[in-house]
Amino acid sequence: MAHEFKFVRTVEFSETDMAGIVHFSNFCKYMESAEHRFFRSIGFSIVTSELDPPIGWPRVHTSFDFKKPLRFEDEIEIHLLVAEIRSKAITYQFRFNKLNSNERELAATGKLTVVCVSRSDDGTMKACDIPKEISSKIEVAPAEMLVS
Repeated sequence: MAHEFKFVRTVEFSETDMAGIVHFSNFCKYMESAEHRFFRSIGFSIVTSELDPPIGWPRVHTSFDFKKPLRFEDEIEIHLLVAEIRSKAITYQFRFNKLNSNERELAATGKLTVVCVSRSDDGTMKACDIPKEISSKIEVAPAEMLVS
């Protein structure tokens, strides 16, 4: 069962602000990319239309703590950890590590909570239990890996 996912990317110029640092809004995009890749790593897409009814994952909470700025062309590692699984929701913790030097530097931490919803033909959504096909492949990360 999976409890973490990591990937490395380079900061693009378009992600920076007038001060030359990554604009805070891009951290949401980084988290979402990690979540989508995590789902693909367990054999699913975040757009799960093969289930009946189809499900979605709206965001209900997000937060960040920024430690060090990230700049254009910095190499960063986005590290997703499953912090909590409830019957209808998953909470992830994230670490954004700057990799430019020989050591990794923590640039930011984040948290994202998503809720599983079913979508009817008319587009309405209702919270539902996470399908067993998905929940059986995900577990909470070991406590020593999580930020308290």
